[in-house]
Amino acid sequence: MDDLLLRTPQDMPGLIIRKMTLDDLEQVVAIDQTSFSLPWPPRSFQFELTDNPASRCWVAELDGQVVGMLVGWFIVDEIHIATLAAHPDFRRQGIGAKLLAFALQSAKEEGAVSSFLEVRESNTAALEMYRKFGYVEDGRREGYYKDNGEDAILMSVPLNR
Repeated sequence: MDDLLLRTPQDMPGLIIRKMTLDDLEQVVAIDQTSFSLPWPPRSFQFELTDNPASRCWVAELDGQVVGMLVGWFIVDEIHIATLAAHPDFRRQGIGAKLLAFALQSAKEEGAVSSFLEVRESNTAALEMYRKFGYVEDGRREGYYKDNGEDAILMSVPLNR
């Protein structure tokens, strides 16, 4: 079995959750740029893949197309969800939830006891998904997003439940 192939969800035949590779960068960057008003510089994804030992990078692939991506940072005993997005044509189909579930399970297997993240207060779809996973609001970073001064909501969830 290819060591990049990690899981095929049963409820979405053909969808594969696997480790991100350098070959995915063009599609990952495109998803990032269409998903966020402050996208990561393309070189940041390359850095995460090649130079950051804390990075855990996954993609959701359907019929050869990258339809979602997640980058997390495994730090001590926590997984920080740094970025998570689905291709605009594939939103609201559970791809983000599948990526998040996979990332959290993988982190638990590595010894993580909690997960945390920041999310725009206006991103109601993401907030709803995170709450379904048990994330709770821990606080806010006022004016965190530089494009419009929007607050970031800080959220966390224990993984040992």
